[in-house]
Amino acid sequence: MSRRTPAPFGRRTVEVTAVEEVGAYAVISARDDHGPGDPRPGQFYMLSTAERWGGGADERPYLPRAFSFARVRPDHTLDFLLEAIGPGTERLASLEPGDGLQLVGPLGIGFDVDAPRPLLVGGGIGVAPLLTLQDELGPETPVLLGFRSGAHAAAARLFAGAVVATDDGSVGRQAFVTELLRERLDADPGVSVFACGPPPMLEAVRALCAEREVRAQLALESGMACGYGACFGCVVATRDGYVRLCVDGPVLDGTQLETAH
Repeated sequence: MSRRTPAPFGRRTVEVTAVEEVGAYAVISARDDHGPGDPRPGQFYMLSTAERWGGGADERPYLPRAFSFARVRPDHTLDFLLEAIGPGTERLASLEPGDGLQLVGPLGIGFDVDAPRPLLVGGGIGVAPLLTLQDELGPETPVLLGFRSGAHAAAARLFAGAVVATDDGSVGRQAFVTELLRERLDADPGVSVFACGPPPMLEAVRALCAEREVRAQLALESGMACGYGACFGCVVATRDGYVRLCVDGPVLDGTQLETAH
């Protein structure tokens, strides 16, 4: 199966159908009747609001934000998981049902879902693409998730049977998710790891898997201005030279990297 679903040309406006608070996060749902109904797990969309995509007294414009989609439904409704951490994401988080959401996508290359015996590992907002991945692989697929706090760990309820660690121990075990991964790999090194999260977490995942010769697919995070390879803002170094995450990723095999940027 292809790891990429091509995006229709140009930006399109879709209607927000629901907004749900999930602890520290929000899930924004929008029906995309003019886009493909089969984006691949790990692909992403560039999002902006249809009205007033700016902020402050002078309405300074913001660049669209890249978001992995968290779920796609049979009626072409897309779910996006976001946290309001700055002016751009705050504007997106303020959307209400009936508002317009502008998007481009799906973009990039997703996960190779044919890898045997998958194990999903996510941290923070990086859990989003793992949700649609578990939807495709099946609810029995094991999931390890790490969060800063109980408010963030509320996102774990979107998954089936997730094992949770939090920095403060308020939910699940007080540990980093990489500690859970280390124990799982020590007990069963025959898995294939799919991971998404902040760069330090992904580097720890890459190193753990490299030590044990376990395949790891890493969905890397990077600031993206365009989403289709024109600006070179998301370039990362690999063993074979520099690549643009928006067109050559965001999912890369751990063996391609010296470190997980």
